Amino acid sequence: MKVIKTSLIALGSASLLFLGACSGGNQAANPESTTASSTTETAAKTETTAKDGEKHIEGDGHDHSKDSKDGHSGQVVQSGKYHLEFKPEIVKDSTHLDITVHGEQDKEITDAKLTAQVQLPDGSNQTLQVPYNTEEKQYTAKLPATATGDYKVVLQTDIKGEKFNGRFNFKR
Repeated sequence: MKVIKTSLIALGSASLLFLGACSGGNQAANPESTTASSTTETAAKTETTAKDGEKHIEGDGHDHSKDSKDGHSGQVVQSGKYHLEFKPEIVKDSTHLDITVHGEQDKEITDAKLTAQVQLPDGSNQTLQVPYNTEEKQYTAKLPATATGDYKVVLQTDIKGEKFNGRFNFKR
């Protein structure tokens, strides 16, 4: 009788572990799938990391009615009263980096200074200035790299002297 009870307890424990690993509760086990951003603040700059499809709360002053069904069509970083949305568009010979910057009450910021520091899959770095494109109504830059792999992007933002960084990533 003790063998049967012990076997049932072991089987039940293993089943619970398996169900926990397969369920939506895998955020702690897999940091790549988390939707929370990690934030480090210093006196002069804030650095935040974004993940794909990240959402933020409805009552944050941002109008979600014009966004895609998951809240945004790109990766989003919230930093105080500002948020950055990063959308890489991969084409044959390059990658277009499209970024929007919004302030309080979802006010679009068009006079920020943006610099993208991109780490390529081979480990080398490339720095790009990201100017505002009035035709596309967003900040845009062209990354001429075509290597397959993971790209890491640090977006340095300066809005009237307020500086913060956003970290993004994408695969080509």
